[in-house]
This record gives sequence, C-alpha cells and structure tokens, in this order.
Amino acid sequence: MEFFFRVKTVAEVLDIISSFPPLPEEEVDLSEALGRFAAGNILSPEDLPPFSRSTMDGYAVRAEETFGAREGEPTVLKVVGEIPMGQAPDFSLGPGEAARIATGGMLPQGANAVVMVEHTETIGDLVEILRPVAPGENVLRKGEDISQEDIIIKGGTRFTPALLGLLAGVGIGRVQVRQRPRVAIISTGDELVPSQERPAPGQIRDINTISLSAAIMEAGGLALPMGIVPDDEEALFKAVSLALEEAEVVLISGGSSVGTRDYTLKVIERLPGSELLCHGLAVRPGKPTILARVGHKAVFGLPGQVTSALLVFYILVRPLVCHLQGAQGKELFLPRTWARVSRNLASAMGREDYIRAHLSFNEDGLWAEPIFGRSGLLSPLARAQGLIRIPQNSEGVYQGEMVEIFLLP
Repeated sequence: MEFFFRVKTVAEVLDIISSFPPLPEEEVDLSEALGRFAAGNILSPEDLPPFSRSTMDGYAVRAEETFGAREGEPTVLKVVGEIPMGQAPDFSLGPGEAARIATGGMLPQGANAVVMVEHTETIGDLVEILRPVAPGENVLRKGEDISQEDIIIKGGTRFTPALLGLLAGVGIGRVQVRQRPRVAIISTGDELVPSQERPAPGQIRDINTISLSAAIMEAGGLALPMGIVPDDEEALFKAVSLALEEAEVVLISGGSSVGTRDYTLKVIERLPGSELLCHGLAVRPGKPTILARVGHKAVFGLPGQVTSALLVFYILVRPLVCHLQGAQGKELFLPRTWARVSRNLASAMGREDYIRAHLSFNEDGLWAEPIFGRSGLLSPLARAQGLIRIPQNSEGVYQGEMVEIFLLP
C-alpha cells in the first residue's frame, strides 16, 4: 500500500514555486536575448519611426488639396522635387505643390499624406491627382510605432523576434536579463542504460534524460545531465549533493513513489538544510512527485515514467525555470487556449487530470481529440499537440464542452 504525505494541489505547489528568488541579472546582446526574459521595464530612448515616412511609391501632398479629386476632374499640383531614399528633403511643400517620394522616404515639411503613383498621371512638371487622400493616408507618422519614453517591454516579458526588432529600431543593442537556471538531471534505476547503448534483456534505455534536457532548453534553462545512478542510497546521495553544487534545480527521475526501493525521499531528508515541501501531487498522471527546498535551490523527485515526468515538468518545473529567469504572469506557463472536447471524459474529484490530445479545426472551431495510453507509453505524448486540463473540482466533461488546453512545444 502506498502512502503520500504532504500531498499538494498544483495551485499550492505553484504558490510555493513563486517563493524561490529569481536569479541575478546579467546584460546580453540582442543576438543572445531571444527567449530570455526582460529583467525590468525597457523604455524607448527615441521615436519610431524617427520621422514621418511614406508607405507607398507616389507623391507627397497636402491632403486637403486633393479633396474632390476624381478621374475627369483631377487636382493638378506642381512637382517641386524628388526625395531620395535615405536623405532628408531640403525643401518644403507650399500650396499647390507635390513631391515625388518612394516607399520609406521622409515626408517634406508641409506634406501630410501620400498619393499612390497608380492614382496619378504626370504631365511635364505637373501631376494630376485622380483620387483624394485623407491626412495621414499612406504615411507612418513620427512616433506612430513607439514614442520616446514609451515602455517597449515590461519586466518579466519574454523576448520574441518582433520585440528584438523593435529594440533594434530604437537603437538598443544590449538588454538586462536574468541568468539562465542550471537544471541537473539524474536518472535512477538499475535497469537503465544510456540511450546510445543496446540494452541487455531486462534493461531499458534512459529516455528521461534526453526528453527532460530538451524540455529544459525549450524553457530557457541550461540542462546538466548527471548520468544514470543505480538504486543505491549512497550513490544517489553523492549524485544529488554534486548536482546541488552545480545547479539551481535538480530533477531526480524515478524513485519518487513510496516503496522498498525508494531512496529519493531518504536522500532529500539527509541533505543539510533540506525542507520537504510536497510529497504527492493531486494530479494524474504524476501523483508520486516530490518537491524539496535546499537553501534557495529546488529538488524535484519526478515519476519514472517518461510521460508522467514530462507532464509534471510542463505544469510545475517549467514555471519554476521561467520564474527563476524573472518571467511573470502568463509567461510562466505553456501557451493555453480553449477547445471543444470530442468525447465524454470522466475524472475524479480532488485531483487535476491532464489528457493528451490531438487538435483540429472544423466549422465549429477548435476541437480536442483525446489520445489514450498508459503513462509508460511515450508515443501518445509524442503525437499530442496539447494537454486537456480537467480541473480539480470537476467529475469530468461532456462531449462538445469547452476545455482548457495547454499547447505542447
């Protein structure tokens, strides 16, 4: 019979995770910032664009002078110049005047709109405007994208390609981020062999190290595989002690359920200054999960089955890895959406269920098709695009009901 002590809900463990202090800051180039998290708010030092510019090839004009223009009764303006790309115009537009301009060109003083070249006809140094334009039409105004002193990025936001482009556009080349957490991975079990070796009868390849390493890197952490440790308490104690010297987070894969071969809990209790925070998680799959604190560092005992281990990683370890990097709010979690479930799903009150799912669209929107399989099978998770979350206070969901989906990387 199994006993679980200090069983926690997912919400309770996430609250515990928020108490771990984020890692120190460091400054990096924009080229190294993708996927990192801003350590604080970043303000724009200038306007973007820095000048009003054309979004079309055509003629810069005073918009009010084109009102009423149409084919057969065009507005005729005098062309007083052409604006070269990459140069500021050395003239301004007066009444009845226009200037040739290319896409991206800087509007001259006095102009407030651009007429597309397709809506004009030229006669010598005159241009006929065949359609009217409104003020600001075909123009990006100075500061329309970002104004000086605007907040470009709030602290805790993940840097995306678009955000990095925005920073480059206002001349910011380096940013403050939190350090990447080092996450050590220890796989336990006498039956395990490295994934590149051929297992003997009764042995299996170590899948968890590779899967968890990839998940850590996706979350922005640095994976530190510590190798395979046999079912021996002293060997595991040495491995965990070494891992705590090198990493901020330690993942022990296997040996987290209560049983005769369970050394994870014993090892954690022996660690100086350790505090057991959770032994048993109100979630399926993943009930035999351990979380302990050693100083400012976290030690997780994950289930040995790879599907359960990855699920616990996604809902608990990944938020911690992101939190240590300074992530806030939705940035802590996998992206989420809502979909209709394709069949009835039963659940038990008092625990959260996470069910692998294939996602597809039809005329009714997004649908989630559950993918069933034992927790020891990895292929169902490999085929899944999301996880259906059934809340703790629910006895299940009915076909066609809207369910929350965690989108898998």
